[in-house]
Amino acid sequence: MRDFPEPDAGRKKLLAAFQKSAGIRFRSQGLLNLSFTHRSVSNESGQKLNNERLEFLGDAILGAVTATLLYQGQGDKAEGELAKIKSVVVSEDILAGVARELQIDNLLILGRGEENSGGRAKKAILADALEALIGAFYLDSGYKAAYAFVSGRVGPEIRRVLENRHHRDYKSLLQEYCQRLYGSCPAYRLLKRSGPDHDRIFWMEAEAGGRAFGPGTGRNKKAAEQEAARLAYEALSAAPGDGAL
Repeated sequence: MRDFPEPDAGRKKLLAAFQKSAGIRFRSQGLLNLSFTHRSVSNESGQKLNNERLEFLGDAILGAVTATLLYQGQGDKAEGELAKIKSVVVSEDILAGVARELQIDNLLILGRGEENSGGRAKKAILADALEALIGAFYLDSGYKAAYAFVSGRVGPEIRRVLENRHHRDYKSLLQEYCQRLYGSCPAYRLLKRSGPDHDRIFWMEAEAGGRAFGPGTGRNKKAAEQEAARLAYEALSAAPGDGAL
């Protein structure tokens, strides 16, 4: 395994605390540190190393572990059902949530522009960093250690999905529902926005099956659309003769 730049003493202290909390142990602190280094650092500083390659590797390890857990634990389910559960478990929403639980947001190394634009809270960056961490741990300690770490984090998420207690992407659910029943996609309309720029609230309406639902509210359009989609999906799928996906 190649050598990676060692972090300074202050950074090593943060990484040591993280490892203790996460229940993992790296031989290479430089590799661990790299897993938290976003590509925006490379874009701004010219530094070539970032966590993108580790993310690619970690995505494969995550998928393999999740598929193994589902294959071993869900013997009564067909391939299509397993694939659908897996897609939810390894989704950006769930991975970002796991990353927050591990407090990866506090360890991210971001370029100035990404830092100023709220990069530490972005789900895509958090999910990618978790995958990079998995890839780094695999390189550092091998598949057995990576399997134990991932299964400890993914196992509870699989149970939540099976029990329908996970965060649900209602926009995707509503779109699948509408395409299945009506052969069309839902539409969203901004009704209004209120509040100052730093504390703005958006009000969105969802149109599906010839009906309007909402409004859904949120601090950005995407969140408001999700809430409007939830209201529409729950109302439509609760109607007699209509089954939820």
